[in-house]
Amino acid sequence: MIKAQNLTKIFRTDEVETTALNAVSFEIRQGEFVAIMGPSGCGKSTLLNILGLLDNPSKGEYHFLGNDVSKSTERQRAGLRKQNIGFVFQNFNLIDELTVFENVELPLIYLGMASRDRKQRVDEVLAQMQISHRAKHFPLQLSGGQQQRVAVARAVIAKPALILADEPTGNLDSVHGEEVMNLLSNLNGQGITIIMVTHSQRDAEYSQRVIRLFDGQIINENIKKSASV
Repeated sequence: MIKAQNLTKIFRTDEVETTALNAVSFEIRQGEFVAIMGPSGCGKSTLLNILGLLDNPSKGEYHFLGNDVSKSTERQRAGLRKQNIGFVFQNFNLIDELTVFENVELPLIYLGMASRDRKQRVDEVLAQMQISHRAKHFPLQLSGGQQQRVAVARAVIAKPALILADEPTGNLDSVHGEEVMNLLSNLNGQGITIIMVTHSQRDAEYSQRVIRLFDGQIINENIKKSASV
């Protein structure tokens, strides 16, 4: 599904040049659950932005679903993103002015799905995430764990091949954090590929492989168990 070859990302200002990623290479197969770990500032978020087609590398190649997208335009990246990738963020990134139902529905509107089909799909996913009873509530009326369930629902609503999770339990207590990790693990069991950036060793235990970054480079990989599919 993913093949990165010598991915390099350099940020430049008038006076400073910073190498956030330095010739990073790896592959991720369909159905894997991969955790990316490392200290703050090691390049994890930069790598996730490139994998999520939110940014292009300065050098190197990134093959996603068989296509080299290293030099894609923003329009091309946006088209691939909305059809193939779901995002789960530490801060939930829900729209406060929209209800739970409307937040989850939004990606389907962008895809041009008919209203009746959208309602059926949203109802199904809210039920799957055990949050149907909050469909008419607004995000600020929910607990952190409930908000993250809504965020996961939004991430999977368009049936993506890949979910990118950036510290998905970072703002949750241990109980709600475990609930969210179990949700992600169940989704992976259904065949969805998951790449998760985390500082939590406990969360990384849910993955099949851990990639450790330091100063923009991969220092080791730990393969724990085989992929789901």
